[in-house]
Amino acid sequence: MSTTGAGATGTNADPLAALGTLPGVAESVESVRKAVDRVYGHRIMRRRSNEITGEAALRGSRGSASLSGADWALEEVRRRADFSGDDQARVVGAALRLTAESGELLSIWRQSPLRVLARLHLVAAADNGDAVGRPRRDGEPATETPAAGAAGPPLVGLPLPDAGEVEGRLDGLARLVIAGSSAPALVTAAVVHGELLALRPFGSHNGLVARAAERIVLVGSGLDPKSVCPPEVGHAELGRAAYAAALDGYASGTPDGMAAWIAHCGKAVELGARESTAVCEALQRGAA
Repeated sequence: MSTTGAGATGTNADPLAALGTLPGVAESVESVRKAVDRVYGHRIMRRRSNEITGEAALRGSRGSASLSGADWALEEVRRRADFSGDDQARVVGAALRLTAESGELLSIWRQSPLRVLARLHLVAAADNGDAVGRPRRDGEPATETPAAGAAGPPLVGLPLPDAGEVEGRLDGLARLVIAGSSAPALVTAAVVHGELLALRPFGSHNGLVARAAERIVLVGSGLDPKSVCPPEVGHAELGRAAYAAALDGYASGTPDGMAAWIAHCGKAVELGARESTAVCEALQRGAA
């Protein structure tokens, strides 16, 4: 889907709201809301929400890194202090840095989303050289991470848009974010996530950046203000094949494809909420 095409601008002043009317989307939105409410209604959240937020950050980082080719056990992520040793370690370190940085960028997102995206890439790819923090130019490739290459075929197999298309669609996405929408947060988060994955605007780490941006939307919108429902956990649990297939639906721009992508993102949030509910239960039992 192009955020600058007829489906996004046209005569509809709020194109994201139109996506909320697609078949099945309202049901996904309601299911996500119930899952989020269950976490926030848990008695542990009233006393130990900071611990739940910290654990969600760790688990979300682990999930995002897994999709980018560094599928580490949670305890390995927890115990490590040095993430510079090899390609996989650097991917996990980048995911952790992005999760931490995302919380600092919430107030900037609605005013300057492109600035936030540049900052996210800078944080993720600080050791990548001159191309860090800016969209790629014509002739420059987009590789996810060295670790992802070692994990098999690229997660995103879509044709790579040229620099002109990237610039135009990023500008369109930024205008949508700045203008705001009456669409549910899930819809906006799914579009931001899908558009960044489809565009791969940077030379590297696009998946990590796209998933961090999704979380920024969910937290900044007020759906998950304490960031305890990490969608990255759900995306990893649903698996790379399902993730890629759902993204193909987004890229098709068809109503069915868009609805399927939004539903996939919704399921990911629900699974993230379930993970934090389990953490609450473990804390309540004194087991964690």
